[in-house]
Amino acid sequence: MTTTGEDHAAARGGPWWWARWRSAALDVGLAVASAVECAFEGIRFARDAGIPVAAGIVFGVIAGSALVVRRQWPIAVVLVSIAITPAQMGYLMGIVGLYTLAASELPRRIIASLAGMSLVGMLIVMFVRVRQDMAHGDWKLGDWFVPFAAITTAIGMTAPPLLLGLYVGARRRLMESLRERADSLERELQLLAERAEERAEWARNEERTRIAREMHDVVAHRVSLMVVHAAALQAVARKDPEKAVKNAALVGDMGRQALTELREMLGVLRSGDGAVRRAEQSVPLAAVGVAAAVAASKVADEGDGPCLEELEELVGQSAAAGMVVDLSVEGDVRLYAAEIEQTAYRVVQEALTNVHKHAAGAKTHVRVAHRVSEIAMQVENESPPEVSSEASARLPSGGNGLVGMKERVTALGGVFVSGPTDAGGFRVSAVIPAA
Repeated sequence: MTTTGEDHAAARGGPWWWARWRSAALDVGLAVASAVECAFEGIRFARDAGIPVAAGIVFGVIAGSALVVRRQWPIAVVLVSIAITPAQMGYLMGIVGLYTLAASELPRRIIASLAGMSLVGMLIVMFVRVRQDMAHGDWKLGDWFVPFAAITTAIGMTAPPLLLGLYVGARRRLMESLRERADSLERELQLLAERAEERAEWARNEERTRIAREMHDVVAHRVSLMVVHAAALQAVARKDPEKAVKNAALVGDMGRQALTELREMLGVLRSGDGAVRRAEQSVPLAAVGVAAAVAASKVADEGDGPCLEELEELVGQSAAAGMVVDLSVEGDVRLYAAEIEQTAYRVVQEALTNVHKHAAGAKTHVRVAHRVSEIAMQVENESPPEVSSEASARLPSGGNGLVGMKERVTALGGVFVSGPTDAGGFRVSAVIPAA
């Protein structure tokens, strides 16, 4: 059997046109057998034709040796066998040649034409030979035996190798087709695996971003307030001890709250209510996804995350840190999905944190509007007063706050806009669909 594609090139290891040494040895052996057969039959042909016996032997050897090229030129082998059929030689070559021709990739009309020529030639030769033998008195049978013997012999010498060759050729093509399909399927599976790995890497990056955003939202606001209170504590420690004690207490409370939220977040990422451990045993990516999903949806699962009802407390914390901030709520207050309330809360929280970082002392307005199909929030601060570098809290900024807010809002199908105002302040606006 032959191979196709890349396997075909790798499988070719024999001489000349043979794919394997085994095939070459088989063809050479058949050619030798055919040459010996034709040489013996050439003796009788030489006597009947009145030519030297040596010439008949040489002719038979040369004609029978044509079988060595049966794989490369099957048509030539069949034509040679048809040509020497009148000399009553080349029976092995005719059988093997017809088999090779039928098993090849040649068009069916060529195979049928050559098989028909071989059948007719064999029929005529056998008819003449049987008639001559009966005329010489070798056989004592009726006249019916001549056509019967000729037809039977011609069909027996032609049909079996032809049908076997057609079967082997069809089976070979089927195997090659199956092999090509298997190769194609393997390539598709490899492509799917590469795409799955790309999606897995994308999912990992997304989950890392979500976890980083959650950690930022949980810790950054309270730590920023702690830094602001610490700076105020340093400024008033000697002038107003009572206020210093109050600020120290606020710093301690906010630090404990930050640690509590951070501990809760890490606990969720570590355990994930048992789902993470099970996922880690099977698919590491699933463990990350479960942990991040549980961490991100902690509000919905546990019911103790931030919500819009806590906005007043959030604004109060900023006011306690020295910020002049007012909160206004428009529309009928109603309940939203947990992730919507959490996102709205985080937007206001991060906007206030940015005011503490970049516009300390600026008056800030927080507006929340409950509309029919959406909730809108806006945090706008005025131009900050000029403060000395010594009084500044010098809060560091990672540049991820606005990016995180926009990611949260757009993930829910909302719109997020931020930028400076004409009055020198800064405005953060977000609209989130209620559904």
